[in-house]
Amino acid sequence: MSIFKKYVELSLIKKITAALILGVIVGLVFGSDAAVLQPFGDLMIRLLKFIIVPLILFTVIVGVNQTNIGSLGRKGGKVFLYYLATSAFALMVGVLIAKLFNPGTGLSLTGSESFEVPDNPGLSSVLLNIVPTNIVTAFSEMNLLGIIFTAIVFGIAISYLRSSQQYKEIGNRLYRGVEALNEVTLTVMKGILQYIPVGILAIVAKIVGTQGTDTLLSLGGFIGVLYIGIFVQLLFYIGFLLVTKNSPAQFFREARTPMLTAFVTQSSSGTLPVTLNAAKKLNLKKSLYGFSLPLGATINMDGAAIRIAVSAVFAANVVGDPLSFGSIIQIVIIGTLASVGTAGVPGAGIIMIATVFAQVGLPMEAVALLTAVDVLVGMGATALNVTGDLVGTTVIDRSEKDWKEERVAG
Repeated sequence: MSIFKKYVELSLIKKITAALILGVIVGLVFGSDAAVLQPFGDLMIRLLKFIIVPLILFTVIVGVNQTNIGSLGRKGGKVFLYYLATSAFALMVGVLIAKLFNPGTGLSLTGSESFEVPDNPGLSSVLLNIVPTNIVTAFSEMNLLGIIFTAIVFGIAISYLRSSQQYKEIGNRLYRGVEALNEVTLTVMKGILQYIPVGILAIVAKIVGTQGTDTLLSLGGFIGVLYIGIFVQLLFYIGFLLVTKNSPAQFFREARTPMLTAFVTQSSSGTLPVTLNAAKKLNLKKSLYGFSLPLGATINMDGAAIRIAVSAVFAANVVGDPLSFGSIIQIVIIGTLASVGTAGVPGAGIIMIATVFAQVGLPMEAVALLTAVDVLVGMGATALNVTGDLVGTTVIDRSEKDWKEERVAG
């Protein structure tokens, strides 16, 4: 019992770091046999997904009721602008870095690669999907945009009841009930967080044991360029934090846990409970992160944007037809739009790349080649996605504080 107590009291980042190291060791020692641990990793993913729906629903409703509607609209506008701008910037970073190093030069397609082109639902379908035709279906299919929309609508309705004379008592009772459910959900989440290191150990052991080093070496140039792009984007985040008077050291002290979790799980939405917990520790306003982080897990894909750009340059170099300036602009525009609504789950990046390739005429065979390292590049891209969500929320939270100070001074 004392050992379990010490484990619980140990910081989550230390437990995750130890799990990563042990996972690598187990994977190297046991090789493909380490895949037997996969059920423990699957259980972690299931637990995180299990808590996502109530966490988003109650957190957003409570967050909406902690601010006025005008303030919510202002924050929402900032969040959308940030997500759109950083996704476009990430794509440009990816293209510039890829054009500088030219991954894929010298490689060729054997003709045996194949990949089925996915259906592109189009931007209009993605936008219409925000408003679910059936609330139950939105929850059962885990349509995050639909769940966020539902939570905002009901949150505003409860806020309206609380501000009216006739229904004030009913509105307050409803809010107290939702607030209590939110606290229950957070309590459940605390328990789930204790299991995360076990799941991470299992996932890392399986990846290292089954992927080995052969795949890494065969497409090492592509992987290296992608991670350089990710590093450049991280430097941009640090600069953005400094300009907005936020401490990068304090930020990354709390952000490293969701970053590592996202790196291992390759799931922005699956990491969401951990990301929300980090925002709370950063003392950010719940009225902001309650909707900005769930929304970011769905539409803000800076890592995926860099991945699209590097993959496009790689594919063009493999077929010996370097991208023209017009094609690059097209990729930036299409890639930015394609990242909106992309599910933050493992494998979604490949689908998004295939969609962009289909639009700009790049070979689908190159997508099949990239699937060999999907796990390795997906880990870094997802970690960057989550980092971008937290950076944006931190910066906007600071701007809200400055805005209030200016209003008071005025």
